[in-house]
Amino acid sequence: MTVPSQVVHVDSPTEQRNPRTTDIDRLPTREILSVINAEDRRVPEAVAAVLPQLADAVDYAVEALRNGHRVHYVGAGTSGRLAVLDAAELVPTYNVPEDWFVAHHAGGAQALQRAVENAEDDAKAGAEELSASVEPGDFVLGLTASGRTPYVLGALLAAHRKGAHTALVSGNPRAMRPAGVEVLIAVDTGPEVIAGSTRMKAGTAQKQILTAFSTATMVKLGRTYSNLMVSMRATNAKLRGRTLRILREATGAGERECADALAQADGDLKVALMHLLCGVDAPTATAMLAASGGHVREAVDACAACSA
Repeated sequence: MTVPSQVVHVDSPTEQRNPRTTDIDRLPTREILSVINAEDRRVPEAVAAVLPQLADAVDYAVEALRNGHRVHYVGAGTSGRLAVLDAAELVPTYNVPEDWFVAHHAGGAQALQRAVENAEDDAKAGAEELSASVEPGDFVLGLTASGRTPYVLGALLAAHRKGAHTALVSGNPRAMRPAGVEVLIAVDTGPEVIAGSTRMKAGTAQKQILTAFSTATMVKLGRTYSNLMVSMRATNAKLRGRTLRILREATGAGERECADALAQADGDLKVALMHLLCGVDAPTATAMLAASGGHVREAVDACAACSA
């Protein structure tokens, strides 16, 4: 498979000098922090400007997961580390299968702690990794502050050729849409406080986009009820206590009643929730959840419709 050997270089705003921070090395500590904070406040507006494109990415991800496929993240450096973090946190937070979200980081696991020379420049490595792991119907989200990282672009092109849907989060609104990218999410966070230090505003924007993307995907898949985490994995005492509090918050029932419901549901918060909200036993609640694809809100609404 051929992959892009080079990309037309278009300077990213993140590489420019920031006129608002040229004297940062002359400032006292408190003012340095104030300048950084003022720049950081520009990030949410930049992310808000790309919400329509981000919504398209979410819809692709939901479609993929509903049809038994997977979501892949691809990044290098800060982008890759943020992607690995987001994928890892979804498993305990929403109790998703560990292979639903797969993070691909240039340079592999060793690059999470220290830079691996030239890993991000290897388009062939990105292409080979995604060619080996992506299936038709998957969704692949690439992340690159420059908009031109060869590892990421090679991976996206290979994924597209395999029949996956693709999107790219780029910090360079001036760069052209790369080959194989269906949804371009180009965030303009402007020059960094320290020129070229994309772990700052560009990284903050990527973090916001990733958490919004994955959270919206989980909401659409019914991994929440209202704004409560009802699919989390209670693996320790803190989370078991949180499970009980969530059940009380969602139903208004007392602690003893919620504890009994969880016991009857073998600790499954969704089943206990259905039991208390709909007045059905655990086996019936389990069947109703299966019919709704695990979507609690849909199962509760269906129960209410039948009772009406």
